[in-house]
Amino acid sequence: EVQLVESGGGLVQPGGSLRLSCLVSGFSVSYMVINWVRQAPGKEREWVATIDSVGSPTYADSVKGRFTISRAIAKNVVYLQMNSLTAVDTALYYCTSGDQRGQGTQVTVSS
Repeated sequence: EVQLVESGGGLVQPGGSLRLSCLVSGFSVSYMVINWVRQAPGKEREWVATIDSVGSPTYADSVKGRFTISRAIAKNVVYLQMNSLTAVDTALYYCTSGDQRGQGTQVTVSS
């Protein structure tokens, strides 16, 4: 059974950075497509980024140039490096693969 566990969220000031982690168990990330998705209160879920099985990333326009998705195969972890954060980035972030998703990690951008 594939399990996804996110970590790394927190409170950060505007302009700051955070790195989120998605620890995967039950299957190797080298064979998986992993997505980062976020949902802010009262808003619909928004796709943020994807890394495919060969390690190629794609990004939503709203985060392109600020966020970087990557993976560490030996650790079976997928990261989301987030820079130049603004209040608009405040949301619950979670990773998904197929029908599986983690519990999410909260990111709050506020001064």
